[in-house]
Amino acid sequence: MTSADSLIRRAREKGNPVIQGNRATFVLETEDAPFLISDPTGWEDRPKPFKRLDSATQAWSCSLTVPRDAYVEYAFYYPETDERFLDPLNPRSVNNGVGSRNNFFYMPEATSSPYILRRADVPVGALTRHRVDTWMMQDDAMRDVYLYTPPARGPVPLLVVYDGPDYLQRARLTTVVENLVADKRMSPVAMAFLQNGRSRRHLEYICSDATISWLDKEVLPLARQHIRLVNIRENPGAYGVLGASAGGIMALYTGLRMPEIFGRVLSQSGVFSLEGRDLAAVDLVRYQHAHDIRIWMDIGLMDELLEDNRRMILLLHEKGYNVTYREFAGGHNFTSWRNDIWRGLEEMFPYTPR
Repeated sequence: MTSADSLIRRAREKGNPVIQGNRATFVLETEDAPFLISDPTGWEDRPKPFKRLDSATQAWSCSLTVPRDAYVEYAFYYPETDERFLDPLNPRSVNNGVGSRNNFFYMPEATSSPYILRRADVPVGALTRHRVDTWMMQDDAMRDVYLYTPPARGPVPLLVVYDGPDYLQRARLTTVVENLVADKRMSPVAMAFLQNGRSRRHLEYICSDATISWLDKEVLPLARQHIRLVNIRENPGAYGVLGASAGGIMALYTGLRMPEIFGRVLSQSGVFSLEGRDLAAVDLVRYQHAHDIRIWMDIGLMDELLEDNRRMILLLHEKGYNVTYREFAGGHNFTSWRNDIWRGLEEMFPYTPR
């Protein structure tokens, strides 16, 4: 049996990819070879071609070299027709958040977050849906805000979450928080999950003062009305704000613009520049604005924004900000952010006996 025959058999029996060391190989039996698009290859920007395994067969292969603790998403792609399709030899797929699905796999030393599964012995909080005015962000419109009240006695700080429905459903954030609290790895928090403006998302998240005003006028009063929160005047900066990608820069901008309220910032794969031009939050950091906020940043090693985040962390350190930074073996997707967010939560809201 040739090495090509062995590879084809393993793919048929166990599915794609075939993993050897830090190498993941995909096998496809089809008349025309597609391209591989994935986290490590920059998706459609740098598609990787398949190569014929054997001149006598219609089998093709394509390999990636990735860390052994990596989580990877991918799909197959025909550039000529702009058609993408899922791997027929991998039944595992996930919503990619932009109207399609990606296949995924974990390398041998990678695991999903230990905190995403609901446990029968862990108390569950209450989630309520509210309709609020979008105020100056969008004229004559209403939007959902989901409020989470933890099963805790006494007042708690608030964590505002941009792209709230994604963190709520795809990142399972309430379950993560409840498990961390039960394990005494973080203190209880209330949460406000904010719906984005869909087609208006970047207008609202790229350092928008309209969004800041909406928080101040609509979201915070709503949360105070329904949840017993820590008194922010007695505990300045006690609240937190979380976001990913464009939501990540908006989380940092929120902390810089409202430090007396949001003193704890969690930015996952933040966008800090567009087309070579730094965003407003970067200039605020250069001038050491709101210097007392605490910042958590994380980013995947296969994320297209990695160098942007590395440049930002150097600036934050240079300007003396209190920042914790982490790189992990993942890409620009909610599964990667979900798997890593527990580390930021326990850093920003450490456990204290009540």
